[in-house]
Amino acid sequence: MDYGMIGKIEKAKRYAEERDRITFNSLAVEFKGNNNFYEIRLNGEGWQCSCPGFQSHAICPHVMTMERLFKPMLKRDPLPYAPGQNVVSDVEKSKRYSEETDRIQFTAFDVTFHGSNNDHHTKYHENAMQCDCDFFNTRRVCSHSMAMERILLKMLPKQPATEE
Repeated sequence: MDYGMIGKIEKAKRYAEERDRITFNSLAVEFKGNNNFYEIRLNGEGWQCSCPGFQSHAICPHVMTMERLFKPMLKRDPLPYAPGQNVVSDVEKSKRYSEETDRIQFTAFDVTFHGSNNDHHTKYHENAMQCDCDFFNTRRVCSHSMAMERILLKMLPKQPATEE
């Protein structure tokens, strides 16, 4: 391993600890609820979830879980509780779900890293990471992509092992 890569690994660790320097611009996840799988999306227009609760109240425990897990990276106010929503049950579910991150599988995201000198955009789509930084363009990995892998832990699909 070379010194450039060691420096990027250290920077990735720092980014993962300083989550307020990262902003989710958009995301898409598959969420395993108690009974079904749901699709959750976040974009410039806000949250969407395919579950019946979100369809009737515009909030649900699945979105509440995402807000709980990624609060410093969302840069938006949490969704308000809705009339008729079973708030106590949904809060309890979202707390439990946030401790069971194996329920969440990212299918896509777009984030901005707010660096000391420049902002960089990192994306995950079709099981591949992309970043606009020079290091990624030459190595296909960088501090930004490694930070997202560290933050999302088991919430990204497993990548096939590469042969040496």
